[in-house]
Amino acid sequence: MALTELFNVLDQLDAAHQTMLRWGKSKRTAIMNNQVSELIQINNQESKVLKEILRLEEERINCCHLFLQAKGIKSALNLNLTELSRLVFDPKDKEVLLGKQQQLANLLSELKTLNDMNQTLVEQSLQFLDYSMNLFNGFPDQEVTYQPPAGKQVGGSRIGMFDTRA
Repeated sequence: MALTELFNVLDQLDAAHQTMLRWGKSKRTAIMNNQVSELIQINNQESKVLKEILRLEEERINCCHLFLQAKGIKSALNLNLTELSRLVFDPKDKEVLLGKQQQLANLLSELKTLNDMNQTLVEQSLQFLDYSMNLFNGFPDQEVTYQPPAGKQVGGSRIGMFDTRA
């Protein structure tokens, strides 16, 4: 009984992670097309799904505890699926459990790859913005205010695209 509930929770976790994967792909498109408002909406949706995943993870832990109690094991350990599969003796149930574990592991790996790619895209976008701002404003070592000519380096500093003092 507890194992059936655990399978249901694992299916719900799989569905929630599939949703996160779809949002991640949408996020990549939004980043590449510079759609900031779309990106904010996607982040809000991802936060809701993430809360659901946290709730389901707690439910998974409760199902594991119920399974252990049904087997007569009194333990408060938070077992992962690999550890739990060692306690499942029915070959069909063990096969289903390991199959769902592998499915979730593959999905999480794909999600991590997608998130790393999105993070790289955001970093590149920020670097481009920083570079563009430096072109327009000059480089940070350039003084914004007037300097006495005695302390000023001659020809050593580079100015931005627009020289505001000219």
